[in-house]
Amino acid sequence: MGISISDELLGTFVPIVVYWIYSGIYVLLGSFENYRLHSKKDEYEKNLVSKGTVVKGVLLQQIVQAIVAILLFTVTQDEGAVDGPQSSLFVLARQFITAMLVLDTWQYFMHRYMHHNKFLYKHIHSQHHRLVVPYAFGALYNHPLEGLLLDTIGGALSFLLSGMSPRASIFFFSFATIKTVDDHCGLWLPGNLFHTFFQNNTAYHDVHHQLYGNKYNFSQPFFIMWDRILGTYMPYSLEKRAAGGFEARPTRDYKDD
Repeated sequence: MGISISDELLGTFVPIVVYWIYSGIYVLLGSFENYRLHSKKDEYEKNLVSKGTVVKGVLLQQIVQAIVAILLFTVTQDEGAVDGPQSSLFVLARQFITAMLVLDTWQYFMHRYMHHNKFLYKHIHSQHHRLVVPYAFGALYNHPLEGLLLDTIGGALSFLLSGMSPRASIFFFSFATIKTVDDHCGLWLPGNLFHTFFQNNTAYHDVHHQLYGNKYNFSQPFFIMWDRILGTYMPYSLEKRAAGGFEARPTRDYKDD
């Protein structure tokens, strides 16, 4: 007799497992210096937090994320969508796109506010920016309050407003997790489909992690529409570094507000 695992349980824990597997792949690829946006030396010298601390911070956020997900699935289990023949590809596509737009909108405005509010930046959001040189498993390294507000509540809203089922959420949040890890991986690998289909990608987000891009490129994790609409988009070019690898450089000078 096979073991049955509920969609709710899978929706809670599969994205967490995916996070560590996908970021682990990038750890193995990190020695490819010719594809890095920053050198390995810069990663060690510029970052202001140890990797051990980063791992602990991410695990704490994922524990909170799992608790909220279990509570959310419990509260909505009698109201959620039901997978079946009626869940056509069109319906699933609509739910995914809705969830992507909701998550992007929530994260853009919360993220931007945390940069412009000096108290919130100093005491909360600056923790994430201790990673001047981002790397894959640091994608969810945040202050616990930020992790709750930006990622966990943002994910809950995208789930609720899209009307997706727990089963659909397994795939959506696994995809969102992979995209977030990829945006922080620090590698510009040939053939990466995220770089092909999304302008919001590894280089785009790397610009935001640099001092000159601190108040630009807030959009995450999918589209760049809010940066474009509200004037916080920083165009850049991808240049080859003399020592190997790439560098995302702004195409014109910007002054801090």
